[in-house]
Amino acid sequence: MRLLVIVFSLLSCVAAQECNPRQFEYDSVVCVCDATHCDQPGIIDYPEEGSFTVVTSSRDGLRFNVETFPVSSERNPDAADVVLNREDMYQTMLGFGGAFSDSTGLNVVSLSSEVQEHFLRSYFAPEGIGYTFGRVPIAGADCSTRTYSYDDVEGDVDLVHWNLTYEDYDYKIPLILRAKELAPYPLKLFGTPWAPPAWMKTNGMFNGSGILLEEMYQPYANYILKFVEAYEAEGAEMWGLTPANEPLGGFIDWGINTCGWSSEAMRDWIKGNLGPTLEAAGYRYLKMMIHDFNRDSLPWYIEPILEDPDAAQYIDGTAVHWYEDRNTDPEVLDEIQFEYQDMFLLYTEACQGADVSGSAESVKLGSWQRAEDYVYDMMETINHFSTGWVDWNMALDTLGGPNWYNNFLDSPVIVNTEENEFYKQPMFYAIGHLSKFVAPGSNRMASLTTATDLQVVAFNVESGRALAVILNMAEEERNVTVRDGSEFYLNFAIPAKAIQTILY
Repeated sequence: MRLLVIVFSLLSCVAAQECNPRQFEYDSVVCVCDATHCDQPGIIDYPEEGSFTVVTSSRDGLRFNVETFPVSSERNPDAADVVLNREDMYQTMLGFGGAFSDSTGLNVVSLSSEVQEHFLRSYFAPEGIGYTFGRVPIAGADCSTRTYSYDDVEGDVDLVHWNLTYEDYDYKIPLILRAKELAPYPLKLFGTPWAPPAWMKTNGMFNGSGILLEEMYQPYANYILKFVEAYEAEGAEMWGLTPANEPLGGFIDWGINTCGWSSEAMRDWIKGNLGPTLEAAGYRYLKMMIHDFNRDSLPWYIEPILEDPDAAQYIDGTAVHWYEDRNTDPEVLDEIQFEYQDMFLLYTEACQGADVSGSAESVKLGSWQRAEDYVYDMMETINHFSTGWVDWNMALDTLGGPNWYNNFLDSPVIVNTEENEFYKQPMFYAIGHLSKFVAPGSNRMASLTTATDLQVVAFNVESGRALAVILNMAEEERNVTVRDGSEFYLNFAIPAKAIQTILY
C-alpha cells in the first residue's frame, strides 16, 4: 500500500526541469534537449528528519520523479525487505564519469552554443547528474575520425615533432575546461593511450597484432609525459593514468588502435621507464591504474606486476572494463581487493552496442533494457569493491559514431546535429541514480534484499545521512521496506522496471 505523499518544498528540488519525451521504436522514451529546453533533475536535498525521499526513473517514462514520505514505526508485512547495516562499512567511493573522446567532442561542438551548454550542465553541473571523472584518450582511439598519434614523424625518438592536435584543441580541452567550472567536486581526469605512434610498434601499424619495440620503451615513456605536461599547460591537469587501453588486444590482431602488452613487459616498462620518468618530472602523485581490460583476465594479468615491488611502488589501482562481466564471476574483484588491500578498483569503460553486428542496432533510442543492464552492472561491481564507474563516450551521433573503424556504439546521449538537439537515453538516468547522489568520499555499507528480482547497493555519505539505490527488474510493482536496525522503517513501492534512489 502506497503512503500519502508529503508535498516537498521547492528548496528540496531547485531548478528542476521536466523531460520532453519522445518515443522511438524501443520500449521507453528519450528526453529531448534543444536550444530552448533541457530537462534537469535539479538540486535534490535530503529531507527533514522523520522523512525519506524516493527518486524514481522507470520504463514507463518517469525520470527522476521526486516524492517524500514519512518514516514508519511498523514494517509493511506485504513488502520485500531491503536490509542495510550502517555498522558494516566498505570502500570509499571516488566517483562516476565518462570519456572526453574525439567522437564526443566532435558531436557536441556541432551543436549551437546554447545546446552545448545544456549538454555539459546535464553531465557535470550540480543540477545535472554530477560527473566527477573524465577519461581522456591520449591521441586517437577507435572513436576518432582517423588514426593518429602526437608524433607521426617516423623515427623521431627525441620527439622533436611531438604536438597536440586539432582534436585536443577543438574537441577535448574546451569541454574539459567548462566541465571543470561546472563540477561540484574537483574533476578527476585520467589519460589512457590506445596505441603509441605506429613506428614505435613491431608491426608499424596503429592496430593489428603488434607490441612496443623494446628500444622505444624510454621514448614512449617520454611521449606519455609530454601529454601530461601539455594538458596541464592548458589547464586540464591529470589526476591519473592507465598505461594502456586493453593491453591484450595487440596479441589477437585487434582491428582498432591497440598495442600488445604482456604482464611481464608492462611490469618492466613501468618500473624501468614510465614510473621513474613521471617521478623525475614531479608527477609521482598521479594515480596509476593497471590492466584497463575485462575482468576475465583477472587476477592473472596484474599479479606479476603487483608482486614486483619495484613496479608495484608506482601502482595505485586496478582498472576494469565491463564487457565480460556477465561471463566472469564478480568474486574475482573481491579476491583482488583482499590480496591487494592498499590498491583501489575502478571501472573505467563500458558501453552498449559493442556486441551487435553492423550498425543497425548499435544505437537503440529509448531502450530500457540497456539502462537496466548498466545500473545492474554498476551496482554489482560496487558491491564487489569498485570505487566508481566511468562510462565510454558521453555522446555519439545517431549511427553510433563517428568511428574510423566503423565500430559503432551506443551512448547515454545521442546527438542529432541536423536538428540541433540531443537525446538523453534511459542509460543517462540509470547512471545518474548513482552519480548524482553518491558523492566522492561516500562509503558503501552492507546491504541485502529478500527479493531475487531486486538489486540494491547502499552508502553512508559524509554528512552522516544514508542512501540506497534499488533496481526492480520485475514486470510488476513491488512493495518494499527498507530497514537498517533502527526503530524506523521506510515503506514505499517501486514500479515495474524501475530504478530508485532512496535518501534518508
